[in-house]
Amino acid sequence: MRIISGKHRGRKLTAPSKLPVRPTTDMAKEGLFNILNNNYYLPDISVLDLFSGTGNIAFEFGSRGCDKITAVDADQGCVKFITETTEKLELSISALKSDVFSYLEKTTAKNDIIFADPPYDLPIEDFEKIPTLVFSRNLLLADGLLIVEHSKHTDLSKLPNFSKQRKYGGSVFSFFEANS
Repeated sequence: MRIISGKHRGRKLTAPSKLPVRPTTDMAKEGLFNILNNNYYLPDISVLDLFSGTGNIAFEFGSRGCDKITAVDADQGCVKFITETTEKLELSISALKSDVFSYLEKTTAKNDIIFADPPYDLPIEDFEKIPTLVFSRNLLLADGLLIVEHSKHTDLSKLPNFSKQRKYGGSVFSFFEANS
């Protein structure tokens, strides 16, 4: 895993091999951040990274100047790796161990961007539950964006608040906005 841009540009991070993760590819991550850079000034936003895994996306936001990042994952090993790497890189990422759905049902924190990268083999009902919880609980700030990463075999385009999708190889980012 590599940080693409920002103060830690080019830095390689090696997560323990036993973590149950599938990090977002560099190509997909670069495409995603090109879109985000055109719409947000990253140092001014708050980010919630769900199913954070290795923290790949959270570290990219942090390297690009974002200092209000919460990373949520159910795996203790992932949370430990994110916490230790956050300290080494001197970033502002708060890593929490929690089931993502439980977290979304309880939190009142609103964010500019919520990024979710669940396991690709998650049942479609669980993929659909992510935007349902985010919008029913009003967890996005004005002009906020929910981004759900999934495989090209999953279609979220018929869900409420869907605005667009971008494909990068076998990965797809579905974008959801409150104003759609």
